[in-house]
Amino acid sequence: MRILIYGFGPYRQFRENITAKIIKLLPATADLKTVVFPVRFQRALFVQALKKHRPDIVLGLGQSSRRGIEVETKAVNRRRPGKAEKQRPIFARERKQLPTTLKVKAGRWAKVSKYAGDYVCNYSMYVILREIAREKLNIAFGFIHIPHDYDERAARRFIEGVLRQCYRSGALRITKLATKLSPRGKQAFPTRAGQGRA
Repeated sequence: MRILIYGFGPYRQFRENITAKIIKLLPATADLKTVVFPVRFQRALFVQALKKHRPDIVLGLGQSSRRGIEVETKAVNRRRPGKAEKQRPIFARERKQLPTTLKVKAGRWAKVSKYAGDYVCNYSMYVILREIAREKLNIAFGFIHIPHDYDERAARRFIEGVLRQCYRSGALRITKLATKLSPRGKQAFPTRAGQGRA
């Protein structure tokens, strides 16, 4: 089983991104590949990573300004506008949202989120989920937001716990994109736009 974990580099006022720090702490193995992307709305970055590594699982990590770790459940077809731009979709005339397909147990250390923002984290999620669906790839995808001031080693332990879940479950439960994801026993933790997510 091949797993790809990605995070992001610096952006705006953040000279360091906690996701890049966490990735450096993860053990390097033949089956675990890591990538730190620049914070850009650039579809090719994410699509090429899928083609290069050909993973069975992709786990994205993003930095946030929230108080705790959040397990994202869907990507929205919306991106933050630049200067003098209006809000627009990532892909015109396509689905408004796509659910994540990797079953991640939030546990007591995290909450479930139904909104990943409209910045590059959400963009990467939508691009990857769309590519998986279009190419009919047997890849499970999940995404986790981590506060910028969270303890790095505690975050690493949480991510390692997620990896253990993946290995134990074998492949993972992959849901069809047409199916709405509804985590059992977890209260939705809605967030608002502009919370400083990568």
